[in-house]
Amino acid sequence: MSWWKFRLPKRASGAQLDSELRFHIDELTQANIATGMPPEEARRRAVLEFGGQEQVKEEVRDVYRVRIMDSAIANGKSAMRFLRKSPSFSATIILTLALGIGANSAVFSAIDAILLRPLPFPEGDQLMFLDQYSLKMKSPQTQLSTVRLEDWNRMNSTFQAIAGYYTEDSSETSGTLPEKVSEAFVTPRFLEVLGVSPARGRDFSPEEQHFGGPAAVLISDRFWRRRFAADPDALGKKLRISGFSQSIVGIMPASFAFPDRDVDMWTSVPTDAPYAQDRSSTWYTTIGRLKPGVTLAQARANLATVQAQLGKQYPGTDKDLAVAIEPLKETEVGGVRSSLWMLFGSVSLLLLIACTNIVTLLLARATQREHEISIRFSLGAPRSALVAQLLTETFVLALAGALLGLIVAGGASRVFRTLAGSLPRVDEIHLDMRIVAYSLLCSVVATLLCGVLPAIRGTRRNLSSSLAQCGRSQVSGGIPLQWWLVGTQVALAVTLLAGAGLLLRSFQALGRVSPGFDASHVLTLHVSGSWGETADMRGLTQRIDRLIETLRNAPGVEAAADSAELPGVAKDFQTELKLAEGPADPEHKIVAESRFVSPGYFSTMRIPQRTGGPCQEPKLLVSPGSPGGVRLEPGSLTVLVNRSFAATYLSGSSIIGRHLQVVGNAFLRPENAGEIRGVVGDVREEGLNREPVPTVYWCISAPSPDPYYLVRTHTEPMAFAETLRKEIRNIEPARSVFDIMPLEEHLSEAFSENRLRTILLTFFAVTAVSLACVGLYGTLSYTVNVRQREVGLRLALGALREQIVRQFVLQGLRVALLGCVAGWGLAAAFTRVLTGMLYGVSPTDAVTLSSVSLLVLAVAGAASLAPAIRAAQLEPMQVLREE
Repeated sequence: MSWWKFRLPKRASGAQLDSELRFHIDELTQANIATGMPPEEARRRAVLEFGGQEQVKEEVRDVYRVRIMDSAIANGKSAMRFLRKSPSFSATIILTLALGIGANSAVFSAIDAILLRPLPFPEGDQLMFLDQYSLKMKSPQTQLSTVRLEDWNRMNSTFQAIAGYYTEDSSETSGTLPEKVSEAFVTPRFLEVLGVSPARGRDFSPEEQHFGGPAAVLISDRFWRRRFAADPDALGKKLRISGFSQSIVGIMPASFAFPDRDVDMWTSVPTDAPYAQDRSSTWYTTIGRLKPGVTLAQARANLATVQAQLGKQYPGTDKDLAVAIEPLKETEVGGVRSSLWMLFGSVSLLLLIACTNIVTLLLARATQREHEISIRFSLGAPRSALVAQLLTETFVLALAGALLGLIVAGGASRVFRTLAGSLPRVDEIHLDMRIVAYSLLCSVVATLLCGVLPAIRGTRRNLSSSLAQCGRSQVSGGIPLQWWLVGTQVALAVTLLAGAGLLLRSFQALGRVSPGFDASHVLTLHVSGSWGETADMRGLTQRIDRLIETLRNAPGVEAAADSAELPGVAKDFQTELKLAEGPADPEHKIVAESRFVSPGYFSTMRIPQRTGGPCQEPKLLVSPGSPGGVRLEPGSLTVLVNRSFAATYLSGSSIIGRHLQVVGNAFLRPENAGEIRGVVGDVREEGLNREPVPTVYWCISAPSPDPYYLVRTHTEPMAFAETLRKEIRNIEPARSVFDIMPLEEHLSEAFSENRLRTILLTFFAVTAVSLACVGLYGTLSYTVNVRQREVGLRLALGALREQIVRQFVLQGLRVALLGCVAGWGLAAAFTRVLTGMLYGVSPTDAVTLSSVSLLVLAVAGAASLAPAIRAAQLEPMQVLREE
């Protein structure tokens, strides 16, 4: 390349290159004119000699690009030498960033899988959850009757299709022993709504979806592999489920897990069956797929119009019903949204603390490298090159921390599944390229947060001041910025610690709550049953009573009962009631939680009886036209109410002997009013974190074909699991026994989300306090090193060593105290986010905030003590002799 090409600016833009090229052509033109050429010929010769301008530009850009690569490679090599020369310093930064980036990436992976990613179905944003609710009641009645579901399908204009499903645990008996399977019963168009097809085989045929047609079943990939060892010839084989033989027509994809990940098979339910024509028999949870371009508001308006038309056509059952529509994803994950974003905010604070800690270390390191930087300045290195080198060193450290953090994130994903296995979509949490990209982005952000300030600050000093600081005459230098950073770390750590403290106190308060029942020594279990058994309610009742009697008489068992729901586990089932005696008061409706229990429930759970008598089993009469082929004998149904119900609705009046009727229930018709036989103590049926609500206990032992069986044992309940399983097998050999576990474990699982956020926030807080104290220790140690000559002079002049210790400890405590004060202000804002997550403690609890501050000050004092003692142990003469 010609000499003039090297004179072009190395960082020239397009306009600058054009200007330089014109300059050089003009120079050559003038030189040609000086030799006697005419101006036009001189210009033409200059252009020819210079060559193609675009080619010259590209050559210059190539030189620039090569220089950039050379510079980046050189900076990278320098960064690696920096890591090797300071292994402990580098390891500290890498581990700190690995912890911060790893924890941040782990929480983000949960948010990404649960909240950000669409549902694993084609056009998942079109999937909607539909339910019906009574305008007269405050809680929705989410199940739909078959005929109403079909009416919605036929009359709406905004949905491609609507389908319903319900699940039950059944017994598959085609093998050697009965096997528990989870079965989903689905209406036509189920797979069409979800946009999924079987991986092998086919969907249900039209004949299989009609009453009296062939019995067919789709099985999950997991069941196919477990039961048939992934045999391709499984299609067409028969399964015997709950006494009925069904042919396998399809195998679903491994990724398909709807309505939940435990479902083993899907069975079609005919919508034209005679028993499905009752508009009051509500069975189905309902989903629908919107038509392309239809908005949620349009769908709500359209289906509201449809239901209004049905209300006019069927006033007895549909007049007071309304429709609610929500995105299916929101109904699945909306309940954990606030907890996950709170954890993400907390772990982001932790990453910020880690970055602040690293800034403090890099500032100290940059001060130690001032002599090196001064020499490079004196050799002509531009400031931009030095800043680029320092940023490259920080980026290499951040990248190493991010890669190590991915290992931390992978382990943390397993922690999510262990601590909160009930979280929706928890199985979808895993590391993928999105999380890797997020971790790399974190490393870039960490580089900017950690490296820019030390790089700019470390290269701004001039040569003379840097060399002067190396002289013997210097006594000490001020480092206020490092102390500001330490104070920031303390403030952020106090914020996290305050949140963790409040959650821990909330957990302690829950531990002191009396649930109103005794959960110890109670074993819970299920015995497989089918909703088809409700066609013979007498037989179903006799079966359940026989099972309870068998359990009650088993060795080591004190009492046994059954219940539709577990005590202390939230499951809203509020019903509207009215007193049979006297007209209903429309201004004061009776709405209470309903629990269906067998007569032995209260003795099994040790719920105290306040007044009146015990539960009694109702008598059933044969009635072919009634649901289940039976009806309750008038006056035989008894109920017990809790004290909250009596105080809320029957205060000041006689309670025993009054009759309660359920409004709008197909089985508990008005003529089947329940006689109030007694009042029992208040029980926290809806969760230990919720106050007792008015509750009515309906004394009937067959609330469903598969209730919870509650068995009180004399000793450790799980020791009787196998014994009880054998006793049940003796009388019900074709049924499977499953979900055997102590009641206390159910109560613990009910708070898995609370436990997850408490444990993680506590971990984040402890880590943050540790990092803040490491920053305080490091800054104070650096201060001691910088001020060695000053300390030596003071000791030589007669200062007491205790005074030196006191001075440095008070310096650290002063910064920590200011950080605590700032942290109080931040905590006041942060803890308000926890308002709905706390029990028995206020977000501004003074005891918690004070305890947190005292803890931080104590730890800060301990962190300050070691450098202070080291400063006091300096030998004055040795320090003063050192250069």
